[in-house]
Amino acid sequence: MERLRGIWKTLRRKPMSLLGFALIGAFLAVALAAPWIARPPAGSRNPYIIPQSGYSPDPEPPSKAHWFGTTEQQYDLYYGMVWGTRTAFKVAAEVVGLSVIVGVLLGGAAGFYGGWVDEAIMRFTDVVLAFPDLVLAVVIVAILGPSLEHVMYSVMAVSWPSYARLMRGDVLSVKERDYVAAARALGASDARILFRHIIPNAIYPVLVVASLSTGSIVITAAALSFLGLGAPVGYADWGQLISLSRNWIMGSAGNPFAYWHTVFIPGAAIFLFVLGWNLLGDAVRDILDPRQS
Repeated sequence: MERLRGIWKTLRRKPMSLLGFALIGAFLAVALAAPWIARPPAGSRNPYIIPQSGYSPDPEPPSKAHWFGTTEQQYDLYYGMVWGTRTAFKVAAEVVGLSVIVGVLLGGAAGFYGGWVDEAIMRFTDVVLAFPDLVLAVVIVAILGPSLEHVMYSVMAVSWPSYARLMRGDVLSVKERDYVAAARALGASDARILFRHIIPNAIYPVLVVASLSTGSIVITAAALSFLGLGAPVGYADWGQLISLSRNWIMGSAGNPFAYWHTVFIPGAAIFLFVLGWNLLGDAVRDILDPRQS
């Protein structure tokens, strides 16, 4: 209880952190309520496929029938935005989760064992870090083939090295502590020392970086979908929705804001989602390391 009071006191001093919690909480509520606030069409086998009201290339403005209007090919923008929230959380959770697991295991092993293990893992990490993240992700997706799953694999493949390097540095420090030496003197195995004593005490900076990088991972996945390498046309994905608006960014002759909804609504969702995670990451940093506040 005292710990919770301390966390609340820390957050009260940072109103922007509370805003981050509110934004992510609002998106999470939309994602959980998606089956009720945007019901899939009767007989739909995949709720992530956006329903179409026609095949006209011209988007329609917001109306009673389509609250957020439609994109080109008459995909319902409201439905796509609601179910796209689930897609965003799915991408963020799977990519960050897998990247952290791989980074923690490899970085922990490199820092704990040292020697040739450290050299091999860190040199491979340097090779991956030598390429720009987005470029390498595009190459991987191009090799595997366009799909949302392949986008997640590619983003994960370029995200884990930063966690591995951070974890290695903290493990090098933690493994010299007295309680690690005591555990070794009592005959604890390497696996027990690493997973019971070292990783739990070295993982906090990794968790902070993971929360801060969640937004950038969603942007990278959306960029790949925008380039046509991610979700197929008609799939509820914010990057795909922005891709459908590319022909209408300049509006029509004499009316540059004729199709504003096709760009502004999904763009605003991505902006607020990323902003929420960045603010939430600041809050996590303040909670796990009070010296930063």
